[in-house]
Amino acid sequence: MTTSSPETAFLILTRAGFADINARVQYAGAAFYLNPGVATEPDIARLQEGGARVHLLPQALPFDLSGQFEQVLLAAGLPPGRLWIEHPERVPAVDPLPDTAAFDAAPEQAALHERIASRAGQFASGALRRLRGGGGDRPLLVLPYLGFGNAQRLWIKGRVLDEASFREQTGQDSSWSNLVALYHRLESDQVAGARVLAHFGGRNWETVTDGGGYFSFDIESTTPLAGGTHLVELELPDWMGADGAPIRASSEAFVPAPSARFGIISDIDDTVLWTNVTNKLNMALMLARTNAHTRKPFKGVAAFYRALRDGAGGNEDNPLFYVSSSPWHLFGFLVDFLRLQGIPVGPLLLRELGLRDVLKPTNHGSHKLDKIELILGLYPDMPFVLIGDSGEKDPEIYTEIVRRHPKQVRMIYIRNVNPDPMRIDALDRLIEEVSTTGTQLILAPDSVFAASHAAAEGLIRVDRLAGVRSDKKEDDSLLPSV
Repeated sequence: MTTSSPETAFLILTRAGFADINARVQYAGAAFYLNPGVATEPDIARLQEGGARVHLLPQALPFDLSGQFEQVLLAAGLPPGRLWIEHPERVPAVDPLPDTAAFDAAPEQAALHERIASRAGQFASGALRRLRGGGGDRPLLVLPYLGFGNAQRLWIKGRVLDEASFREQTGQDSSWSNLVALYHRLESDQVAGARVLAHFGGRNWETVTDGGGYFSFDIESTTPLAGGTHLVELELPDWMGADGAPIRASSEAFVPAPSARFGIISDIDDTVLWTNVTNKLNMALMLARTNAHTRKPFKGVAAFYRALRDGAGGNEDNPLFYVSSSPWHLFGFLVDFLRLQGIPVGPLLLRELGLRDVLKPTNHGSHKLDKIELILGLYPDMPFVLIGDSGEKDPEIYTEIVRRHPKQVRMIYIRNVNPDPMRIDALDRLIEEVSTTGTQLILAPDSVFAASHAAAEGLIRVDRLAGVRSDKKEDDSLLPSV
């Protein structure tokens, strides 16, 4: 039997893997992270009596992604040789355990083990769903996102999920807690085909959730809507809560104030905060190591965005919209981040992605174009400032928006995060093309540069520059140079 060191952690994904490791490892000092349904209550009690720490995951991790989770955990700070992750596609080797995080397999036995592991994974997922209930009394969660609109229309989006304990994270959470929270957000059990009712202004609208559990409403108002926040009541008429009444939630939708002089549309990934979104695995590693309390924005962004919101008049209340390649699953994380960092909160328009999509590269250009078109269509008489970065395709996407709506784009600010000479040459060509319409595309090294230009163009008050410089200086003392 193998003896584990006090720091050894075992991530066990299937019943077959648990049976194998249970027979070959001493419990004292080890930490076991188990998928739901992997171990029985007597199994867990035996581990604890033997001196092991046992952690039941809130939701089953998929065994076919164990390699990615191995890299996440290693990058989160668990040293090699002390982290053991079951790879169910391989049959466990005989003692001793290897120095890698995987169990080796005998080729002639692999097919049988895969079938066993598959059934075990299905059992774990089924057990979790049974614990949550079934049928019409199954506890569901209506998750509304921030909506927006104009004096005549409101756009609302949300999602229906199996109710889950989305625990509030803190700055003291461990990398493992961050990983589990990330997975929990990415693999929440969506509910397809659920009827959703919207109630607003004495009228009702009805729709049905799609395969991802998403729903949306385009609500027309019979009376002009004032600037500010409007509440739309949502209801699941076929699903009852603990009080016996249909499950309900309220969605907030805002209408820009009459004082607004322009709008701001900003990317998030590598513009407001560093995510390395072009590399999905690195993005997952980053999210596993941090949460909304421990992430920090790019230097000076918070003060610059507040200055844009307030405008040259100081109290214009210019609306901000965030269009991102991040999945809707991170909506709560991103809103928490904006609020904690003092960055003005506005509607977020994210992508409908699952865990596997997050871990592989995809083309997000059409998503951003579509969402920016949605925003511009609701505010045809409002000019916009577009903010992005040079890492992906923001300059190309914004240039296409200028081609389609030359009178609606007031300014483009691009954070230069890619020093490749070929990329700089491509940006120079876009700058020249955009300039022919009267719009400027500004390649900015940092927020202070962008804010100085915005002040000169009459977008923000000149006296707000000191705040942006101070914000950047404070960030400099907290962060390494980016």
